[in-house]
Amino acid sequence: MAASAPYSLVIQHAAQVLTLAGGPTGRPLAGPDLGRWRIIENGYVACVGDTIAAVGPMAELDAARLTPATRTLDASGRVVLPGLVECHTHLVFGGNRAHEFERKLRGESYLDILASGGGILSTVLATRAASGGELLANALQHLEGFRRYGVTTVEAKSGYGLDRDTELRLVRVAAEAGRCQPVRVVPTFLGAHVVPPEFKAAGPAAYADFLLREVLPELRGEAEFVDIFCEEGAFPLNVARRYLEQARALGFGLKIHAEQLHDLGGCEMAAGLGAISVDHCDYLTPAAAGRIAQQTQGRTVAVLLPLVPLFLRQETYAPGRAFIDAGLPVAVSTDFNPGSCPSKNLWLALSVACLKMGLTPTEAVAAATLNAAWAINRAADCGSLEPGKRADVLVLNLGSVAEIPYWLGENPVRDVVIGGALQ
Repeated sequence: MAASAPYSLVIQHAAQVLTLAGGPTGRPLAGPDLGRWRIIENGYVACVGDTIAAVGPMAELDAARLTPATRTLDASGRVVLPGLVECHTHLVFGGNRAHEFERKLRGESYLDILASGGGILSTVLATRAASGGELLANALQHLEGFRRYGVTTVEAKSGYGLDRDTELRLVRVAAEAGRCQPVRVVPTFLGAHVVPPEFKAAGPAAYADFLLREVLPELRGEAEFVDIFCEEGAFPLNVARRYLEQARALGFGLKIHAEQLHDLGGCEMAAGLGAISVDHCDYLTPAAAGRIAQQTQGRTVAVLLPLVPLFLRQETYAPGRAFIDAGLPVAVSTDFNPGSCPSKNLWLALSVACLKMGLTPTEAVAAATLNAAWAINRAADCGSLEPGKRADVLVLNLGSVAEIPYWLGENPVRDVVIGGALQ
């Protein structure tokens, strides 16, 4: 991009431009830095093609780079910020689990429903029965929903096939969905979600070995990360450790679902192996969070999923305030899935993170943008408004960052720009 290239798009006169810039380089925002990034009053964002070219106060806008071909968006009285990054979703699946909602309301627990053949396993049956075309159509519908909420990058986990062919199809459908529309999709392999019925007698270790032998070698170059659910009723700590060690040896980045319902030590174990994120963390202790932050030098992100305990009617939420104070970087995501969070409303997740996990508005915004990008290895080109990054930009019908978590459950998005193009 030439230094003097004319602007193709300028978003101007914003009440606040939430840049997410100004923190330390080379690692996620942590501790006080999570809420200390740069906010520009009466600012602009200028793009050349699909790239951010300049960000600053209106007094510094280079008028010489405006031409009759430059498209302008008036953001007077409004907030401008980076596109949201969803760093933990289960995008591709068949059917839904509305029929289990009443069971939850009657008091049955997540693990009780799973043990009875419901939960994840009921979605597995529906997903295995769905065609590739049906799965793609469902994924595209969900991505359109995410886009309306201002999400411009989505991590998409597999995990509802639990056999070789369906798991491969889920990863490939997610990638195809990313190519069919503007929201970027980052595939993650979560074949180790739970043990499928076919391996019930053989057990978790045998199923994990099957995945390592039959599935992971075929996904090199297709799935960037490998994930596992380390929990009672899913995979024990020793199996999860061996599985992630072998996945790392195959060249995959690592993630883990851990400390969702019990403290089994999965987060510390995975962080010790170099996991880019540890997810859920509702039962992760502040002391363990401090150890992870120190051990990884602040490079492993704790992905908090506040809508999950809300939807499951659980009392325990991850102690996000304590994590931040301990120096552990945090991100916030929905965990969109058909069982424990059938919601794409990341704005609601930010509000609940403030209400139940102790985040401030500026911290919550950082957790759903720049830190979420770090959690999926995309911070080099999204998550903040800085020259050289991809031009993923939102204009909100709000006047200040403080209003973002205040308007509970509302979608504040007026405009969505992805790769420099107004959607």
